[in-house]
Amino acid sequence: MSSATATLSRMKRKAPVQKTIRIRNSVAERIAPYAYIAPFFIIFLIFGLFPLLFTFYVSLFDWNPIGEQTFIGFGNFERLFDDGRFWNALLNTFGIFLISTIPQLLLALFLAHLLNHARLRWANFFRMALLVPYITSVAATAIVFAQIFDKNFGFVNWVLGLVGLPSVNFLATNYGSWILISAMVMWRWFGYNTLLYLAGLQSLPREMFEAASVDGASSWQQFRHLTIPALRPVIVFTVIMSTIGGLQIFTEPLLVSPESGLTCGAGRQCQTLALFLYEQGFGQFQFGYGSAIGVVLFVIVVLVSLLNFYLSTRTRKAN
Repeated sequence: MSSATATLSRMKRKAPVQKTIRIRNSVAERIAPYAYIAPFFIIFLIFGLFPLLFTFYVSLFDWNPIGEQTFIGFGNFERLFDDGRFWNALLNTFGIFLISTIPQLLLALFLAHLLNHARLRWANFFRMALLVPYITSVAATAIVFAQIFDKNFGFVNWVLGLVGLPSVNFLATNYGSWILISAMVMWRWFGYNTLLYLAGLQSLPREMFEAASVDGASSWQQFRHLTIPALRPVIVFTVIMSTIGGLQIFTEPLLVSPESGLTCGAGRQCQTLALFLYEQGFGQFQFGYGSAIGVVLFVIVVLVSLLNFYLSTRTRKAN
């Protein structure tokens, strides 16, 4: 009897301890997922969200980095919208973006479709070779393309001379600069987007295309009504990412005309919004004005990305 009483007493003493352990384990299980993702959000808050909010704040000031900071409200934005250099940079940005992005994505989709269906020897070699432009230094790419489009000794002008056309100084005009920079952007990124499309195509079931062939669908009909709808998520991703990158283009126009500096030519022929921002903020130390340019660029990128997403969603619902 006494033994049973002692056992019961020990069980009563262990019960609170076991309950405490269960509570601790439950709390740890609840906190663990948040602890795993916390590093990303902490880094994002420090290096992403805070600089963004601080840029909005600085844009409201006449900000002298070593002097006084005078609050001027929306004065920087009023000055910006009256500045012809801003509208020129905006035109250059959208011109380069449209010329480079649309042909690039179409070419990437075509090559992915070709690599997915064509029976090639060393197919994996050709697929991996598409990454060579992506891993090539931008500076090296700029040097090569500057030589290809050179006015006097460039390959493009040599071809134009063969057909009796005069040589073109691509860096002397807006449209010529757009073509040169767009060619660099297309060369660097079409392989990366091709592999994304190819991965999406290889995940599609072969039976779907075989059934369409049995029903008499042509290759174009299969591509239009089967491939494109099935690849829509990948297409939306590449369009949005290309939009974000294309509207913030900086390195290519800076390197293609190094003697011109941040203006990208005497007439600012290829100066983009990102170059204009850097020139005003870090070239002339007008941090408030440069921050206003950054805010406007941020709004433009968000609006264009939302427009792309809306159009893609509407197309999906229509189908």
